[in-house]
Amino acid sequence: MSKKVLLVGLRSASVDFAKWPQLSVEKLEAAFQEVLADLRAAGFEAEWCLTDTGETAERQLVEALTENTPDVVLIGAGVRTDPDLFLLFERMVNVVHREAPSSRIAFNTLPFDSVEAVRRWV
Repeated sequence: MSKKVLLVGLRSASVDFAKWPQLSVEKLEAAFQEVLADLRAAGFEAEWCLTDTGETAERQLVEALTENTPDVVLIGAGVRTDPDLFLLFERMVNVVHREAPSSRIAFNTLPFDSVEAVRRWV
């Protein structure tokens, strides 16, 4: 049985691209698909939970965690590295801890090292 991975990040409509001039909606959407393809090719069952940055982000994550408890939850660098999203990141970690206590938590540094980040915890 393959391990389940929930990838947590911001939907492209919630990203402040002024902070990330190297990104665009198209590049971000392509990266989302590439990460899924890479994880699936590595033998993982992977799904995205793409949230907003507001109060509904926590509810969105709770729903994703309760639908199918993952073995690993990877919280992406877009949430984790933006100082303006520090409280959102903190809330997400606590939601995972509360709702999926048996899930491991992983962090990537870029979308393209997600497989390695997941492998550290399975």
